[in-house]
Amino acid sequence: MDMFGSRWIAKAKEIMDQIEKTQAGSILKAADVMANAIEQERWVHMFGAGHAHIPLEEIYPRTGGFVGFHPISEMALTYFTNVVGDSGVRQFCFLERVEGYGKVIMQNYDLDPRDVMWIFSHSGINCVVIDVALAAKEQGATVVATTSLEHSRTTTSRHSSGKRLFEVADIVIDSCVPFGDSMIDVPGLEQKVGPGSTLGFITVANAVVTQVAKNLVDRGVKLFVNATLNVKGDQTAEDLVEIGTQEFKRRLKNV
Repeated sequence: MDMFGSRWIAKAKEIMDQIEKTQAGSILKAADVMANAIEQERWVHMFGAGHAHIPLEEIYPRTGGFVGFHPISEMALTYFTNVVGDSGVRQFCFLERVEGYGKVIMQNYDLDPRDVMWIFSHSGINCVVIDVALAAKEQGATVVATTSLEHSRTTTSRHSSGKRLFEVADIVIDSCVPFGDSMIDVPGLEQKVGPGSTLGFITVANAVVTQVAKNLVDRGVKLFVNATLNVKGDQTAEDLVEIGTQEFKRRLKNV
């Protein structure tokens, strides 16, 4: 029996293959600057709005993540699962397009020229992510963007600068996700379903972070890695998470 959902799995495999084949150079460049930041006990700050916030959770502080990655989470841009009412979709769609909002968010943080700002955005055209990227560059940080170049190159920026995220960033990693995000045509349905951007983001995120870990270990840098807590009676894992949390807290004083 044919499983229609296999069409999405096939597209997902294509995206992952494309990332591996075409983005290795950018992944290595990004991993190098991130390793430099973490080696100096500085930060890889991370930002994303909407579903582009998901890779932040994937990177840190989840299992396998390590200290050095700093998620910058704006609740109004990440929590809209109420759909309507408080923190609904309408408010989110409005806020991510408000120019100046990202600049205000960044006023809460003191970046350093040794820092990296890693921004995730499928389209790369909305004001909040461009504000964040510009503010990070003003503070001297290296900006890394993970975005869909196919989508972004064929759309117009909503920011007064006229720039899209990939035009602001120092290093760009293409998520290799097609225009429009949703990938699957269903017979009898006008709109496509089955978005690919989260898969693209997570693939890039784990490829980069794995490479950063290898770079740091090769340099003899101690990593504070979170172990899984879901093994009953594993006190070592509990201790590792607590040690990592304390180290994160110590370094956070510099932000």
